[in-house]
Amino acid sequence: MSKLTIQDLVLRGKRVFLRVDFNVPLKDGVVTDDTRIRETLPTLKLAIEKGGRLVLASHLGRPKGGPDAKYSLKPAAQKLEQLLGKPVAFASDCVGPEAEAKSKALKDGEVLVLENVRFHPEEEKNDEGFAKQLAGLCDGVFVCDAFGSAHRAHASVVGITKFVKQAAAGLLMEKEIAYIGQAIGNPTRPFVAILGGAKVSDKIEVVENLMKIADAMLIGGGMAYTFFKAQGLTIGKSLVEEDKLDLARKILADAKQKNFKLLLPVDNVVAAEFKADAPATTVDVGAIPADRMGLDIGPKTIALYSAEIAKAKTIVWNGPMGVFEMPTFAKGTLAIAQAVAAATSGGATSIVGGGDSVAAVQQSGLAKKISHISTGGGASLEFLGGRKLPGVEALTNK
Repeated sequence: MSKLTIQDLVLRGKRVFLRVDFNVPLKDGVVTDDTRIRETLPTLKLAIEKGGRLVLASHLGRPKGGPDAKYSLKPAAQKLEQLLGKPVAFASDCVGPEAEAKSKALKDGEVLVLENVRFHPEEEKNDEGFAKQLAGLCDGVFVCDAFGSAHRAHASVVGITKFVKQAAAGLLMEKEIAYIGQAIGNPTRPFVAILGGAKVSDKIEVVENLMKIADAMLIGGGMAYTFFKAQGLTIGKSLVEEDKLDLARKILADAKQKNFKLLLPVDNVVAAEFKADAPATTVDVGAIPADRMGLDIGPKTIALYSAEIAKAKTIVWNGPMGVFEMPTFAKGTLAIAQAVAAATSGGATSIVGGGDSVAAVQQSGLAKKISHISTGGGASLEFLGGRKLPGVEALTNK
């Protein structure tokens, strides 16, 4: 990696400002899924081992530009204390006298968590004065381990780098950039991209960029129906983006002209209602009854896609194949998770990104069989779409 990383830094006796991604789900003031906190433990443990004095900052949720108790990072700090097995101090604001005093009181290997940076509207505005205040809590050393926020030019991710001597990537950030960067920069072939989810509009840059790089693309989820309608097929009551039909036609025409292997489902699991207990039937594409909607890929599509995945040496998957939250319509997504895990066991490199596909892989119990599970939904999409990420660009070059 051409950027400075935490492994290059001398931290003993220094206060280190560590931007982490503790944007975790909470219920009644308790962390319900600590994945994001656990993902950053290797970086924190390394910084502690190196004798750094850790000042941790993160956002949580979307507070409306002021303090809001339900978005407090205190539960995350308590969860971190459990996971690290050592005391973690907490400051009730991310700037100001308390944060300054507590950061100055830190000894080597001690940890302080600051309150939610988004309690200040200046964070999202990348305000220079606010970024300078944050930088004042460290001794010129900034480590970013929040890949999930790297696509946002915010004060605690980008602005702060102007006011420190060294801005380095944490271990998680380094791993994300290495895996996704390799996949889009120099993939081992065949390279298969699997794209699902509800909307074409969310993934358009990714579709266009990956068509230049991948050897095949498999489309599933709600976005498939926009492609079907663009081809003049009947889709019943299925989800469709009417304003994206021309775009879908253009993508299909480009694929045909370039002889690019763009695969769409050949059969669908349909139901009359968007309900977990709705009676489901399987029909071929183009034969969806007017009163039904497609909610998953069918068995023929599973077989077709699984065969394609089995040949792959690099796999990128973003977005589920159906409404996987409902067991009746989860079979397609879970079958794809199994196919990706099997290919990985056979030597392929697999990268899964996006909240829903990550949740599906975890639900299937196959997470350990995937090469890399990305913690950044929006960030991994923008990276796969060929965009530069402000939070990565702002780091110090080696």
